[in-house]
Amino acid sequence: MGGDIIALTAAKQDGGAQDGGAQDGGAQDGGAETDRVGIGLALLAIYVIWGSTYLAMRIGLQGFPPFLMAGVRFLIAGGGLMLALHGRGVPARAQWGGAGLVGALLLGLGNGGVMFAEYKGVTSGLAALGIATVPLWTSLFGGLWGQWPTRREWLGLGIGFCGIICLNLEGGLRGSPLGAASLVVSAVGWAFGSVWSRRLTLPTGAMAPAAQMLCGGVLLLAVSAVRGEHLYGLPLRPLLAFVYLVFAAVVGYSAYAYLLAHVRPALATSYAYVNPVIAVGLGALLMGERLSPAGFAALALIVLGVGLTAFAKTPKASIAAEGEVA
Repeated sequence: MGGDIIALTAAKQDGGAQDGGAQDGGAQDGGAETDRVGIGLALLAIYVIWGSTYLAMRIGLQGFPPFLMAGVRFLIAGGGLMLALHGRGVPARAQWGGAGLVGALLLGLGNGGVMFAEYKGVTSGLAALGIATVPLWTSLFGGLWGQWPTRREWLGLGIGFCGIICLNLEGGLRGSPLGAASLVVSAVGWAFGSVWSRRLTLPTGAMAPAAQMLCGGVLLLAVSAVRGEHLYGLPLRPLLAFVYLVFAAVVGYSAYAYLLAHVRPALATSYAYVNPVIAVGLGALLMGERLSPAGFAALALIVLGVGLTAFAKTPKASIAAEGEVA
């Protein structure tokens, strides 16, 4: 996929620039190299930082109710990022509408669903493995807009789906039906919001994740109010986990918004295959969580799937189509 991103960048350049002198060629090479570095750093952020948030959420839930923690987290993260961008203008009404829809799907259903699943007893490692279904749903929804996966991506998705079948044999999910259902809703909401975001009118740059987190935070707080959630004391450990989750929201979600605007959905959502490795490892190391043999089989298949999906070659026709919607 790295070569395809450079090709997409080049395809957006003016035709005359492609025939220009060495100076113009050097400028294009520099821009492509910048894109490559930015994409690499963004992927690293969502792989590592988001992989650790599953454990942080479980620790935070020892002192916070689920939707109250999620709502306050994104309200602080979104508000702080918006203040940092002060002076760059205010999003237009149509942009707020798009940000509200994406925030409701990615953060309301997506993150809220994971939070509720862990609240219902799903371990952090299993929650991360459940969210590995996101690329499957993303490919389905992307196909509705004409962006079907390549053959190699289909192979990777098929292997990942076999991992999900193994995951269903894990006793931890069978013991929490409501938590398992919440993970399915979470994955569907996140995937549809990720694909739809490329067709909606959104604020530009870092203002997009800021507005989305604000809108998602308000929605999650509304759900919290309907449920009657309250704080009943706040130990230090959950408070520190909450502070880390706010940091992860600003950095990770901004990186994800950048990826959605620059790469194919299959690569942007490849974090769902990598996060379980980190989440399972941290859960075992710090919380004593353990996977059954079926869980480890699911983990192995999911990791193999990302290698095929994330680095599949994109046909030129697909690159041109992405240039129209990016």
